[in-house]
Amino acid sequence: MSETVIIDTGCANLSSVRFAFERLGADVSVSDDPAVIQAATRVILPGVGSAPAAMQSIRQKQLVEVIQSLTQPVLGVCLGMQLMTEYSTERGEKDQDTQCLGLIPTSVRELDTQQLPTPHMGWNQLSPVMKHQQPHPLFAGISNGDFVYFVHSFCAPVSDYSIALSDYGEPFSAAIANGNFMGVQFHPEKSAAVGARILHNFLKMTSASLSGGAA
Repeated sequence: MSETVIIDTGCANLSSVRFAFERLGADVSVSDDPAVIQAATRVILPGVGSAPAAMQSIRQKQLVEVIQSLTQPVLGVCLGMQLMTEYSTERGEKDQDTQCLGLIPTSVRELDTQQLPTPHMGWNQLSPVMKHQQPHPLFAGISNGDFVYFVHSFCAPVSDYSIALSDYGEPFSAAIANGNFMGVQFHPEKSAAVGARILHNFLKMTSASLSGGAA
């Protein structure tokens, strides 16, 4: 079995994420098999499109409890990050908020762009959040002001679970984390050398290295 497993959520372009890890020499596979996901050393939760459609697909694949039970490092990418929160105000069935996976105690709402073009698309700067004078391990070696690539209209607001920030009309969480669960709003697989460094940092993580958590 592969050390790194990308969850086949049924709502993501998995090839670009897989190729980004393969370029780093990672042993990576794509699966929606619970046994394969649970046996992985680390897991990627990708996603594109809408939160309601993504959560419906994850429920249909009976992966909600599987993902919630994971104890190894799990990285959500773009919509995958948003799905890690408690809920999104992106409207789903019966025009109600979308209930997400509840892995990180924050929520997602529409980005207030202050009349800037929507979606927020393109390169923007990161500001890793320093705790005890250190960034989250995901951002080791990443400098304040480094650029990464975003495509999104919804965001997680700045909170105690923010591990990196960015700004587009308003400050927002470029990345969030809670224990072994972490997510990035941007696309590291499209973010050149900075994105590759972030993925490299993730590949070094194990359950043991994250013991004690990082909120």
